[in-house]
Amino acid sequence: MWLSDFTLILPDRVLPHGSLRIEDGRIAEIVEGPVAGGVAGNGAEIFPGFIDMHGDMIEVELEPRARVDFPMDVALNHLDMRLASSGVTTAYAGVSFSRGVRDGERRSFEHTSRVIREMHAARQTTRVDHRIHARFDITFDNAVGVLGDLLAENRVDLVSLMDHTPGQGQYRNLEIHIKNKAAHHGVSETQARQMVATALAERCRPQEELLFNMQTVSQMCRDHGVPMASHDDDTQDKANLMADLGVVIAEFPVTMEAAAACAKRGLMIAMGAPNAMRGQSYSGNLSARDAHAAGLLHILAADYHPATILPAIRDLATRDPMGLAGAARLATANPAKALGLGDRGTLDIGKRADLALVSGNRVLASLSGGAVIFSNGCLSLHPMTSTQRETVKEVLPTG
Repeated sequence: MWLSDFTLILPDRVLPHGSLRIEDGRIAEIVEGPVAGGVAGNGAEIFPGFIDMHGDMIEVELEPRARVDFPMDVALNHLDMRLASSGVTTAYAGVSFSRGVRDGERRSFEHTSRVIREMHAARQTTRVDHRIHARFDITFDNAVGVLGDLLAENRVDLVSLMDHTPGQGQYRNLEIHIKNKAAHHGVSETQARQMVATALAERCRPQEELLFNMQTVSQMCRDHGVPMASHDDDTQDKANLMADLGVVIAEFPVTMEAAAACAKRGLMIAMGAPNAMRGQSYSGNLSARDAHAAGLLHILAADYHPATILPAIRDLATRDPMGLAGAARLATANPAKALGLGDRGTLDIGKRADLALVSGNRVLASLSGGAVIFSNGCLSLHPMTSTQRETVKEVLPTG
């Protein structure tokens, strides 16, 4: 199948009025100019399908309200549609092992283990290529063995080391953290302050025990060939520790100092698309736009809202040295490289035909392995009629 007269977002440039042929689920040919008999793009853009290496949405889909549990087939189907309609064709679902939760609630290790196994089984029938991103709270000793079992079963594709103890990392500014917690839970700041104090007491752990947990998880990831990410690095020392542990991606560094240290050690830096689209972090930390301007942004992640990836790319393209082609790499080629996905991430011959067909900030259609997994109906995904072919010849002659 030919996709004709599209603006193709190639790895190093933008090709206006280009055409792309799909055969057996892969990109078979790319040419300049429209071709006869293809699907008429009329100048719409084709991006490689977006690769989201960090999305928190599945936990919310499974538990949209506290203690309100939804079945996996309902939750995953809805998330699957949201991702496909946002141009995401590969998604790493973030599921967390955290302290301070009761049995049965999201992020307990029993609940998370069940979610991972259910997702692993269900992803054979989804539109998007879903993968598992296990977010490991380094203060949660009991989860080390459970994570090891899941890695041994080949059910985990990415592991991140996180510490959400108030007063450091993402929550280093306690006053902002207290205000956000009060707003999120609908309580007074006095009540939120007590909640933060309780969390501090629960998470207080000797440093040598935290280091042991991180070293143990790091070794397990190496043994099973699973890449590892850090989370909310806030100092140069923490960035160096993460690099020493074998981390390849630094998720959401909260200071420019930490981001620079991560980059110096060769880590690829990921930040949230909502942050880039809005121009600021909701928790008062490093702006993705500032990181990009400093050359310290390599990956855009959906974080909590996949529809922000495309507008974030648009915004960053206005300042990227490579324009739209450079900004697009943040959600395509770069995460593919970091995660070892050599079969996707660029519009190149032989790569999977994972595509996002877009106009402005709207995704018109998404393809996974050449199959249409989303269409908003605005683009006819059928070969051109003879009349359309003649129109193309008149406006944009081939050859």
